[in-house]
Amino acid sequence: MKKTDAELVQRAQRGDKDALVELYECYNASVFTYIYFRVDELKTAEDLTAEVFVRMVTKIGSYVEKGRPILSWLYTIARNLIIDYYRVKGSQIEMPLLETQVSDENAHPAAIAESELERASLRRAMKYLTEDQRRVVLLKFIEGRENSEVAVILGKNERAIRSLQHRALVTLQRVMKLGGA
Repeated sequence: MKKTDAELVQRAQRGDKDALVELYECYNASVFTYIYFRVDELKTAEDLTAEVFVRMVTKIGSYVEKGRPILSWLYTIARNLIIDYYRVKGSQIEMPLLETQVSDENAHPAAIAESELERASLRRAMKYLTEDQRRVVLLKFIEGRENSEVAVILGKNERAIRSLQHRALVTLQRVMKLGGA
């Protein structure tokens, strides 16, 4: 756990609201990405992300540092919420194309559609990966983290991360080539 994370957690545990805000600002995008590639629905991903941070606020007092970044704890909360979501929902539904937000209002509609189709294809293909492989792909390629950082977050060594990354990319390539996504 980075020293700044440890300090923020300690301040948050003492009731410092600014520390909670800093933790939210630091990890909101990572948690959202983690959830979004598992639920396929923008609104659901936003709602579940918000719930992760509600739970962080209510449970920060019981958080115990175990040598891993707080992001690992947030991912665990997110994973449990996703499991609960699908348990209640009962089945997975594909995200409608028009439900996504457009970040560039001047972008050509064909480019927007192509980009969304690629993202949807990647989300479907990622369902063929193991949980660890999905985490590595998200952290490494979507969030742009280094292998050393991914290793710390996942509690594995860099060699294991490289192996997971390799197997994930081989699987993704095979699935995409066969049209399974």
